[in-house]
Amino acid sequence: MSQLHLNIGSNQDRRKNIRLALAQLQSFFNKITTSSIFESPSEGFKGNDFYNVGVNVETQKNPSEVINILHQIEDSLGRNRRLPKFSSRIIDIDLVLFDDLIDEKLNIPRKDILKYAFVLAPLFELNPEGIHPEIKVPYSSLWEDFQSNQNFDLRKYNIDKLYN
Repeated sequence: MSQLHLNIGSNQDRRKNIRLALAQLQSFFNKITTSSIFESPSEGFKGNDFYNVGVNVETQKNPSEVINILHQIEDSLGRNRRLPKFSSRIIDIDLVLFDDLIDEKLNIPRKDILKYAFVLAPLFELNPEGIHPEIKVPYSSLWEDFQSNQNFDLRKYNIDKLYN
């Protein structure tokens, strides 16, 4: 079984769309664990704040199959792939980690881990003892460094906020 970390984000009807994405993930993956909700301003454009949730799952599928499933879920929820990279999103589900795989073409591990608090914070929360497969640094150290060196706006909520 491969261990994966996904990141789900939405800034349009956030609670509903993340709930729907999580429900669909249960049809495809095993042992699903979710992080807290992390709320942050939009990056690179003016838009509503995003909710992001980290998700650990297990699967026997290969990375390409996983990415196809994530795209299928996004499409079923109305994701428009013709929009610019930095724009509002109904739903965005990214494959962040796939075991210790390093694959530049598939962007695994996802470069966003080292760029954005909304990717690193849920990853660290769910995998505090984990080590970045490419740079061999623990997520705990990366998060500590990120907090001390970066200026970011990130609010954390219990996952139950999706259902209340």
